[in-house]
Amino acid sequence: MKVVILAGGLGTRLSEETGLKPKPMVEIGGMPILWHIMKIYSAYGYNDFIICLGYKGYVIKEYFANYYLHQSNITIDLKSNTTTIHDNHAEPWSISLVDTGVDTMTGGRIKRIQPYIGNEPFMLTYGDGVGNIDINKLVDFHKANKKYCTVTAVQPSGRFGALNLSESDSVTSFEEKPNGDGAWINGGFFVCEPQVFQYIDDNASTIWERTPMENIAKDNQMAAFKHCGFWRPMDTLRDKQELEQAWVSNNAKWKIW
Repeated sequence: MKVVILAGGLGTRLSEETGLKPKPMVEIGGMPILWHIMKIYSAYGYNDFIICLGYKGYVIKEYFANYYLHQSNITIDLKSNTTTIHDNHAEPWSISLVDTGVDTMTGGRIKRIQPYIGNEPFMLTYGDGVGNIDINKLVDFHKANKKYCTVTAVQPSGRFGALNLSESDSVTSFEEKPNGDGAWINGGFFVCEPQVFQYIDDNASTIWERTPMENIAKDNQMAAFKHCGFWRPMDTLRDKQELEQAWVSNNAKWKIW
């Protein structure tokens, strides 16, 4: 099953980093968050990727084109114009890098990679969110429910600390990262049947999370796989810093490989 990753957005709320690179190339622990997402899928044996490019997509192309050299120790002899590889480490990945338009919205990007999917089910996620999702259980859940689309539903933590108060207004305890309001939200990590393409207009302005998903749900063809474990998006510089801190402190819960 192929894995489609949406990696073409502008990342305007992370402008401190995205002025020179696309958001999925912002690094956590010295590696792009896109790499972390791919490692999650690869840990479960899914190594065939389609990456939807847009804003500064050439940066992602150049990164993977030179990935072998990035991960190897080499000697370059300028006089003889030769390169010697001393050791190397490469991932078992097949990666299709597809330009889907700089200004194309999420639905348009998905529609434009349809020829690379064919008539097969596929997985889909965003290029800026990580989690310790059990991909095997997600796929099994999708197959058991026989819907066109399964979305991973998550409950994000609150962004501010919470005070627990007594009846006399004394502070009894403090929770730095309490759960949010209990609502389930779209956490990405979709599994889709090829029928979902029927719901997406071939238009750059089509937003996957609007009309296509709404109509799939209206037709009772969408299931929710509830994930109660770790999940974090990287929307802001603060999010990036928190993920970085988790990585350097060996508390990166999404690191399942």
